[in-house]
Amino acid sequence: MHLLLVRHGRTAANVDFLLDTAHPGSPLDAQGLAQAQALVTRLAGEPIEAIFTSDHTRARQTAAPLAASRGLSAVLHPGLREVQAGDLEMGVDWVPYVEVLAAWHHDATVRMPGSESGIEFLARYDAAISDLAATGAERAVVVSHGAAIRVWAAARCANLTREFLTRAHVPNTGVIRVIGSVYDGWQVESWDDLPLPPVAKTHL
Repeated sequence: MHLLLVRHGRTAANVDFLLDTAHPGSPLDAQGLAQAQALVTRLAGEPIEAIFTSDHTRARQTAAPLAASRGLSAVLHPGLREVQAGDLEMGVDWVPYVEVLAAWHHDATVRMPGSESGIEFLARYDAAISDLAATGAERAVVVSHGAAIRVWAAARCANLTREFLTRAHVPNTGVIRVIGSVYDGWQVESWDDLPLPPVAKTHL
């Protein structure tokens, strides 16, 4: 199965560097709407069979033009939401948030202040990917969020190294191409504009 993990388009909260993770979240700004429309052209050559999206407003808006262009109905799945910031919500200090995400590489039981643990996050994200796989689609788009995509890929894609992840940003409407299955595991084929990482196993 091929997964195209797509981060949502830009929002005003992105511009202001706010930890905007609660539902329904900020809508796309003008640039974000243009980025969503540009995905239609960028992915024109992909034989997409299904589109799953976080139920956050910005993710739904990002998926909408692509879904319309393919005659598909985007499936809203709350399991694809951003890593929830809890007590840090709408703050501008990202350090505690990022520290928890980093801690999940060693101990997924660590809990975001007032929010979920790494175990809980991965359980809901894995459930969404399993639901997508159950559709039988061979190539699908997953519209989600920057931290969520990074954390899930770090935990589930066998060829991502810690060193690669220190360089790996997920830009707005960046596309991470993943191949594999829920039974045999996953590998990253490409990470937006970064070259493929070497083969190595990394766990959260």
